[in-house]
Amino acid sequence: MESLKGKLVFITGATSGIGKSSAYAFAGQGANIVICARRINIVNEIAEDIKQKFGVKVYSFELDVRDRQHVLKAIASFPEEFKKIDILINNAGLGRGLNKFYEDNPDGWDEMIDTNVRGLLNVTHAILPGMIDRKKGHIINIGSIAGHEAYPKGAVYCASKHAVDAITRSLRMDIIDKNILVSSIDAGLVETGFSKVRFYGDEEKAKNVYKGLTPLTGDDVADAIIFCATRPAHVNIAEITLLAARQASATVVYREE
Repeated sequence: MESLKGKLVFITGATSGIGKSSAYAFAGQGANIVICARRINIVNEIAEDIKQKFGVKVYSFELDVRDRQHVLKAIASFPEEFKKIDILINNAGLGRGLNKFYEDNPDGWDEMIDTNVRGLLNVTHAILPGMIDRKKGHIINIGSIAGHEAYPKGAVYCASKHAVDAITRSLRMDIIDKNILVSSIDAGLVETGFSKVRFYGDEEKAKNVYKGLTPLTGDDVADAIIFCATRPAHVNIAEITLLAARQASATVVYREE
């Protein structure tokens, strides 16, 4: 098991769910943290809490991963002690709507593609050159079971996560000679703010997604991310698919009455 103590970990979309859980999990292992999100007040509160609880270094900043120029400018302006990223967690992402394709809202398509795909590309492309120069690094993309199979009413979300899977696989090939690892964590039902965002704030619909079963939590997924990040140097966990115990696939779920 590789130690994370003193490593520098950059996590996007860190204000809630998997991103927030990951920030605390890495800090608990002694890693220093860079976290960002669009809600700067929340990300700053999390940063202060992590500093107090774990005594590690934390840099927090506002970032919209969809804006390439904003990404480049923000990363270029990192304080010197936070520039050498060891581990990048591409977590920022969302779902919008759960409708048949012909009834769907194209504005939601733009949000999903711009965040889930372009956002991941923007951040990775900005961070990767430094890893290549230092001849070390680990990129962990947060994908989804939706990147492995399509399901009804999820055409564009599934497409965006299939894209994450393809980017992950191709990137691993492109940098095979650079001593940089590439992994993906692909989870099924995780109870975070995801469903509330997907249903545009409709809490009743969001709750029904997890009705009758015990879903995964952000902490469960963070455990898998930590596992990926702490393997011996000669080991790369290419992919972990993580499901709730009562979930067999994207669409096969056992719910108790």
